Amino acid sequence: MIVSNREIFFGFFGKFIKLISLNWFLLVLLFILSSIGVLTLYSASGGNMEPWAKNHIIRFLLSLSLAIFIGIINIKFWFKLSYFAYFIGLLLLILVEFIGLEFGGAKRWVDIKFFYIQPSEIMKISVILALARYFSECGDIRSNWIKTIFFPAILIITPILLVLSQPDLGTALLLLFSSLSVIYVAGISYWVISCGVFISVISLPFAWSFLHDYQRERIYTFLSPERDPLGSGYHIIQSKIAIGSGSFWGKGWLQGSQSHLDFIPEIHTDFVFSIFSEEFGFFGSLLILILYSSLTFVGLFISYNSKDYFTRLLTFGLSITIFLYFFSNIAMVMGIIPVVGVPLPLISYGGSAMITIMTAIGLIMSSNIYNKSIKEQAIF
Repeated sequence: MIVSNREIFFGFFGKFIKLISLNWFLLVLLFILSSIGVLTLYSASGGNMEPWAKNHIIRFLLSLSLAIFIGIINIKFWFKLSYFAYFIGLLLLILVEFIGLEFGGAKRWVDIKFFYIQPSEIMKISVILALARYFSECGDIRSNWIKTIFFPAILIITPILLVLSQPDLGTALLLLFSSLSVIYVAGISYWVISCGVFISVISLPFAWSFLHDYQRERIYTFLSPERDPLGSGYHIIQSKIAIGSGSFWGKGWLQGSQSHLDFIPEIHTDFVFSIFSEEFGFFGSLLILILYSSLTFVGLFISYNSKDYFTRLLTFGLSITIFLYFFSNIAMVMGIIPVVGVPLPLISYGGSAMITIMTAIGLIMSSNIYNKSIKEQAIF
């Protein structure tokens, strides 16, 4: 088959039009949040681009390219790829059990020669893709309890059990709540929700017996960090001191004493929000909350206005995932919830979480551009 220069031109022109059609408000939010990340990591390293700030910029630009690439591709392509992505994510989670790399007592990474990959991060996207496709194809889920409960439960529980075995309770809970959000929007009946809540409550004592010692200690510390102020409660106490000492306007950039005197651990990952709050105060913290909330609400708005059922479920689930990321981290460092080891997306240092968020943003933008029924679309 011979393709003329005219067809090639209009093919490239069409992709250029799609590039212009990207949600630029989302892209601006990403740039602002990543810039805040660079400033904070620069301060965390004592006023130096090495070792975190420089790499953060590189990772952001690479992952942004990934988001744009995903965004300009027809959402029907990702619809067709959804079950395959779920299978690959599940396979990688199984491989972690056998060839996974262990850091800090947790086996969560796989070495693929070029870099380390965290399969649980891939699963945060692929399980939502799979659930969105399943519910978009199975019709009215209220007419058949097997459709309503059994198959979605298998899709959700399987990766959660594998993640729990790593162990990674925080990621498992994030997977659970983001998956449940898709099921809720799909129209699950309230009696099923009520039964699920009831079973969850009565099974808490049983679940407690399966927790690791360090996980129980985190819960004890959450309830009363003062019980061991120099041990398990030290991190959260110092984090709250840093946040509180920032007052309204903060101490100023590069002026945070808690971080620069090494009172706060993991200052470039889990507790990066504590550094920012100390230096920029309540005003800066409120700005971050507004930025993340805007990111979430744009996704929810796109979901609400989606004409296709698959894209509606997908964008809603991905928006909730973004919300759970920033809520879990900020609530954790403020002592509102137990420490769960979830980074602050686009601000914390780390590649896996950034790729997950950028992939989610790319899929949301693709859903927005190709905002019509899957059946009406060609793949490219």
